[in-house]
Formats: sequence, structure tokens, C-alpha cells
Amino acid sequence: MSTAPLPDTLSAAADRHGHRFLLIGKETIFSYHLGLYHVPVHAFQLITAFGLTDHLRTTYLDDLAAHGNQQVYYSLFTEGHWQLQELVDGTRTSLAVELERVTVDAQGKRTFTPLLPAVDVTSRKEDVVHYRPLEADAGYPDYVTELVFGRGGEIHLAHALAGAPSWDEVITTVDPQGFRPADLTPAATLTVLSVKDPHGAAPKSPLIPDTRYEAKIGERPVSFTVGRQGWWNNTSLN
Repeated sequence: MSTAPLPDTLSAAADRHGHRFLLIGKETIFSYHLGLYHVPVHAFQLITAFGLTDHLRTTYLDDLAAHGNQQVYYSLFTEGHWQLQELVDGTRTSLAVELERVTVDAQGKRTFTPLLPAVDVTSRKEDVVHYRPLEADAGYPDYVTELVFGRGGEIHLAHALAGAPSWDEVITTVDPQGFRPADLTPAATLTVLSVKDPHGAAPKSPLIPDTRYEAKIGERPVSFTVGRQGWWNNTSLN
């Protein structure tokens, strides 16, 4: 395991070959794969929960608390273009990850600032709550659709990626109502019938912060208020 000092910043264009997973949540911390439609090894939407070290967890939560009012995200970077199916099958049970803070400037350029050098985290196939290949020609739904995941009262929504171009987003809900534990594992699909799908790479989220929405999981009504945005990408995704 490398403990060499890391550079202060790494630009989004840095020539680093590997997977990134966005950290989502505070109580149970989920890892959301940064998908890319047109790069085969990254053309997957995957949500899991790695077994994090106490130091990594504390560093993430403390930094999030210090930057909570900014457009800031957090990722785990792991070297190598290995197949994500290994996480689903359970053949990869650990991986070395670097914790990064991701900031976005006015032009949309992302900068990855290392917070911790590589540490090992664990992976269990039973902690994978969603895994699906991305299909650029899959077509678009009529209304905004989301994947539901979380644990207990902390419920997150990830935009269900269908046709390309599109946008990739994860939000944490506030005051979720009507959700059930069975909606979270595997991740259920939620439809927001009041919001038409933009059928393209939306310039900003169709779900407005601090706004309450009525939605459905199947025919069952649920509702939520849009809280913190844990990830956004409408550029490199496509």
C-alpha cells in the first residue's frame, strides 16, 4: 500500500486510469460508480457500500461538514481498468482507494483534490444494491425516473440512466414519506410524474433543491424534498 505524499490537486483531465466511486450519505456511506456511456469498462451504473476504514470515514465526514454549503463532491479513486462485474460476483473482496474532494468551477471543470493516500477497503457482493450496463440507444422515459437506495431514514435518489446523452445525479432526500425497506435493496425505480424527462443532457437538475415532489414506486405513492446533491455530471458521462 502506497503512503507517498499526493500532489495538491489533480485536474479532471489527469491521465489516471481507474474507477471512481462517489461517496453518498452520512449514516451508511454508499459508493456510486462514475459511469461513462462510451467507455466500455465504465459503461455501468453501479451502487454499493464498501467497508471503509474508520480514518477514511472520519476524514470524509469532517471535510463534508466543513464544505457543506459549497458545490463539492467526494470520490474514491482506485487504479486499474478491472471489470466491475468482479464486485457483483464477489470475486473482488478488497481494493485500494484514494479519497478525493471534487470541486467544480464556473465553467464546469472538475478538480480532484486528494485528501488521503491509498487505503484498502472491503467489498461484499451482498452490498451491491444496483448494477446495470449503460445503453446509449435505450431511449428515454416520459418522466424523470430515479433509483432509490439508502438505509433507515436516509434515502438517496440516483437518476436512472437510460438513453444518451443524459445527466448523472445523486441527491439525498429530506423528509421521505411512503418508502419501504424493500425499496432500497435492490434499488427500486421511482417515477416523478410531475417532471417530464428532458430527453438529453439537462443543463441543470430537473429536481429543484428544497422542493417537495410527489412520486410513485410502481403504483404506490411516495414523496420527498430535494436535499443535498451528492453528484452531478452532464459532460464526460456522454
